[in-house]
Amino acid sequence: MVEPSFSQQTQLLILFISFLFLFTTLGSCSKTRFKYSLEKPHHPLDPLTTPEIKRVQTILSGHDPGFGSGSAIIHAMALDEPEKQRVVRWKKGDRLPPRRAEVLAMSNGESHVLTVDLNSGRVVSDLVNPTFGYPILTMKDIIAVSQVPYKSVEFNRSIEARGIPFSGLICITPFAGWYGPDEEGRRVIKIQCFSKQDTVNFYMRPIEGLYLTVDMDKLEIIKIVDNGPVPVPKSTGTEYRYGFLNETVHMDHVNPMSMEQPDGPSFQVEDGYLVKWANWKFHIKPDQCAGMIISQATVRDSKTGEARSVMYKGFASELFVPYMDPGEGWYSKAYMDAGEFGLGPSSMPLVPLNDCPRNAYYIDGFFASPEGIPILQPNMICLFERYAGDISWRHSEILLPGTDIRESRAKVTLVARMACSVGNYDYIFDWEFQMDGLIRVTVAASGMLMVKGTAYQNVEDLGEKEEDSGPLISENVIGVVHDHFISFHLDMDIDGSANNSFVKVHLEKQRLPPGKSRRKSYLKVKKYVAKTEKDAQIKLSMYDPYEFHFVNPNRRSRLGNPAGYKLVPGGNAASLLDHDDPPQIRGAFTNNQIWVTRYNRSEQWAGGLLMYQSRGEDTLQVWSDRDRSIENKDIVLWYTLGFHHVPCQEDFPVMPTIASSFELKPVNFFESNPVLGISPFFEKDLPVC
Repeated sequence: MVEPSFSQQTQLLILFISFLFLFTTLGSCSKTRFKYSLEKPHHPLDPLTTPEIKRVQTILSGHDPGFGSGSAIIHAMALDEPEKQRVVRWKKGDRLPPRRAEVLAMSNGESHVLTVDLNSGRVVSDLVNPTFGYPILTMKDIIAVSQVPYKSVEFNRSIEARGIPFSGLICITPFAGWYGPDEEGRRVIKIQCFSKQDTVNFYMRPIEGLYLTVDMDKLEIIKIVDNGPVPVPKSTGTEYRYGFLNETVHMDHVNPMSMEQPDGPSFQVEDGYLVKWANWKFHIKPDQCAGMIISQATVRDSKTGEARSVMYKGFASELFVPYMDPGEGWYSKAYMDAGEFGLGPSSMPLVPLNDCPRNAYYIDGFFASPEGIPILQPNMICLFERYAGDISWRHSEILLPGTDIRESRAKVTLVARMACSVGNYDYIFDWEFQMDGLIRVTVAASGMLMVKGTAYQNVEDLGEKEEDSGPLISENVIGVVHDHFISFHLDMDIDGSANNSFVKVHLEKQRLPPGKSRRKSYLKVKKYVAKTEKDAQIKLSMYDPYEFHFVNPNRRSRLGNPAGYKLVPGGNAASLLDHDDPPQIRGAFTNNQIWVTRYNRSEQWAGGLLMYQSRGEDTLQVWSDRDRSIENKDIVLWYTLGFHHVPCQEDFPVMPTIASSFELKPVNFFESNPVLGISPFFEKDLPVC
């Protein structure tokens, strides 16, 4: 037996990292992307600039020599945002508040949460192990761990026994979760391997029955489980790249199309991150954990011209994906993608004309490497106007003889988009802004399933048996049933932050007494103001319907209604796991679909700041159970969007996109229809192609 040195699998990973984390010296071929010539921030919420990232690293090296020698590792670095009220009071031209960075790091096996003051050049806070858990993983961690199996004689013998060439082997690192004291006191990770022989879609060729647990810091194998060989699915039919597909598609050709704007886009991006479009203005920035953050969203009142506050900050706070297979190699697959790996580093450059249309504008991201070096994430976010033939409002009148009334207005929206590839899955996040004041947030999923190898090739082979973990989707391939839950942090500030309330608007069925009406029942609206956080822990039910309003009781319309926005849920799913199941303890933010908490700048990540191997001590459930007062306060809305996924054959070898969404919609915020006066489209205004 020859033990492979520096495997092809590792080379593949390094190529992947080189593409994923391009250094700042690289450019982009996009013509409509922001050129990072700016060397200083222009807004209190602007992300750290490259000089600031370098300065943070210098300050850290002075604080702890390990940051210079490599024994202390940076896992995440981001702007430590100023106090909310200071940001709200700031106007363009004012001096920026002091700039600080928050750094998550590991040193000598301990987690550090450091606050670095860039103005004074000092570390002003260094919290060691503030909660149980570890910082977000780095690609340096994953590359190092992926090499560990090849040092094991037992592992190499198992691979040889399966007849798999090492040149066709690739191993990935499913995160370990937390399952009790035996996994505490050290960072552990799982390893599963695949065959990439004759395919780039190695996810469809799992080497089932062979699982490893590794100590990440010692780079040693803790445990190997070898349940014996399971047939490795064939590579046939796994190809998905356009230039390599040989299949005949029996479908009529659809001509290419795009939306043309001869006068250019209608939106502006000032100083890199401040977006202005129609009646909207908001700040947008890339983020290592959340991927994309929308801040200080204001909408201009069409009657008064006043710019009115809607939302201070909105972002995807956590993404929880538990798989439904309790077996030895699968029980730990319950991923927290934002807190364990980060949506920012996994955001590959968007594909022009396919991820984003021709009229898109691109924004790059900058993050810090484990050594504190600024790293460019090119074309990470795109902005574009969308017109898909939808209608903003319309009416045709037929009851007035002699008149011809046919009024219709086209719906044009502005979309901010990010797409991330977290291992096998791809997620597309859209924040869509409408001129009528509505914000629609959509999450779409595509990519590859996480599949399980099996000896069965046809459902008839199962006989009386039923595969517990999921259906057969291809020969020797089981699509394991799983869930997707995305928790959104939505700091709604309706006409200011200090005086908002959460109102549950209940549709209650009323029974009419005999003889009062020819009707027997009807619905009546009753409003209940949530007093404390537990009043706002809500499970959705079609048969007990509510509307959910965020209102400012101190800002009234001319009719006396409080100005507000309402949450409009879309299709959703609830977690069905037991509350004492370890994945659900960590993912307790899925115990309800809606939460409202008292604003606290330290409570932003629904699963906790130090998510890796956390045990659920710093979650949205814990914060909400404090039951603080939320009436007429600065409060935060949390909404968890989810869907169950029972795989099918159409999901092989790559899934068609599935999506779910929710809306934030004005309710008595405007005095009347805010888009009544927008202009219709006329033929003379459009280009002739």
